[in-house]
Amino acid sequence: MSGRAPGAPIDVVRGTLHGRARSAVRVVLLALARLLLGLRIEGLEHVPRQGAALVAANHLHNADPILIAAAYPRLLLFMAKKELFANRLLSRLLWFAGAFPVDRGKADRGAIRYAETALAQGEPVAMFPEGTRSMTGRLGSGQPGAGLLALRGAVPVLPVAITGTEALPGNGKKGRRGPRGRPRVTIRFGAPIDVASRPGEPRISSQQATDRIMVAISALLPPEHRP
Repeated sequence: MSGRAPGAPIDVVRGTLHGRARSAVRVVLLALARLLLGLRIEGLEHVPRQGAALVAANHLHNADPILIAAAYPRLLLFMAKKELFANRLLSRLLWFAGAFPVDRGKADRGAIRYAETALAQGEPVAMFPEGTRSMTGRLGSGQPGAGLLALRGAVPVLPVAITGTEALPGNGKKGRRGPRGRPRVTIRFGAPIDVASRPGEPRISSQQATDRIMVAISALLPPEHRP
């Protein structure tokens, strides 16, 4: 993966903003988000304080990764579309923030391996199972990569719902007009779920595991954002 020394053992935390420095930056970001976006965070009691987890959220706006990462109490490693890493300076900033590239147009084995390494090292990894921002504001179908990671990593999945960002500016062709007045962004963390096969069930596929993740995300969303 670009941004890491070739041939060197991967330490996913090295070179990222973490520890006390991250905590200080998080305080500032959350203060700004609450002031400018009316940010509300719910369900923080569900966030694991240690250990690996796959954080899966719906996707409405380019700012979603920043806001979810800021809301998350720990370092959160995020899959981000590889196009963002084309610029060298932006690429360095993204790696520093904990993001790593994924080619959304195919099964990106490099991104999957990196995510599995992070989970194996006990770090939480975040992704948008839909693979792209919603055009309608409603939750779309999920791609099998999310289920694959959850099953192969044998980690709990933390479902997350974000709402209100769809009306923010800077969303390109996928921007949507929201109600007038001050923005109201809400991030809701749900209880962790286990997507593996239940006792007595046949082994489930990656897509079936993803479908269970999408159901958990949908349950956290208001009706106007559900499929």
